[in-house]
Amino acid sequence: MELRQLRCAVAVADEMHFGRAAARLEMLPAALGRAVRQLEDSLGVQIFERTTRSVVITAEGMRIIKEARALLAEADAAQARWRRLGRKGGQVLRLGAIDTAASGLVPGLLQAVHAILPDLRIQLVEERSIKLIPRLLAGNLDLALVRPGLKPFHRRLRGHFLLNESSVVVLPPGHPLSARQEVDIPSLRDVPLIVPDRRSRPHSHDLVLALFEHAGVEPRIVQNADEKQTMMNMVAAGIGAAIVPRWWSGFVPRDVHVCALALPDDSLRLKLPLHVVWARDVRDPTRDAVVETLLSLVDRYAGKA
Repeated sequence: MELRQLRCAVAVADEMHFGRAAARLEMLPAALGRAVRQLEDSLGVQIFERTTRSVVITAEGMRIIKEARALLAEADAAQARWRRLGRKGGQVLRLGAIDTAASGLVPGLLQAVHAILPDLRIQLVEERSIKLIPRLLAGNLDLALVRPGLKPFHRRLRGHFLLNESSVVVLPPGHPLSARQEVDIPSLRDVPLIVPDRRSRPHSHDLVLALFEHAGVEPRIVQNADEKQTMMNMVAAGIGAAIVPRWWSGFVPRDVHVCALALPDDSLRLKLPLHVVWARDVRDPTRDAVVETLLSLVDRYAGKA
């Protein structure tokens, strides 16, 4: 029996669906199913009854899941305690951040934290939200700056809204719209667009579609891309324009034009929210001090986002 197998079983019990549980744990459904079967085989107990349409927890499985939750909670608490012991010697806080936060917000945070906690070293992990959340749940991060998902954050996490990021339009060199300082969505009706791939950047992808849907315009999508630098290079090559978070504008290649995106007054849902998230049950005064410092900086950076 392994903690990994217990986490898989608990995730299935939470979701009552192997596919959703696998997505939550960032695993392939086949790998998750194999881990659960290995757990059942090692215990000699069937935890779930599976059909093609549903998952049902057996009576024995309900008892196992209850005890598994307690074991995992104890293991997570022990890991947090031991991590704090290690921090007393090295003073390291592991911060996860999506790329826009890493470039726009984190530098100011590092400077402010160093002023009040000069012995603390922040280890930055730059990744997407869908990868940072599982690492936070697994205890591999102390804090994360992420986008919220369609569902609330996991019950083991606590989050605090920071700010909404606005978007800008990035146009190829010499594009007819590049003479403007501001562009609205109707003006992009016939413009080829490069859009973030939804599998890797669901928030940015959905935002572009929501912008066009709100304006009653059909987007002309010609290309998807995973990475921001790939998108910027495609724009520079003249493949199409892109709508990206404002903090990305510092990475545009030479001759690529960046202009503001005009939004309607009721545009709050057409922005990208940024949250700070941490483990709810882990007591950590150092982390709390960093969160407080971060919240004190938000107003300064909100106008630039």
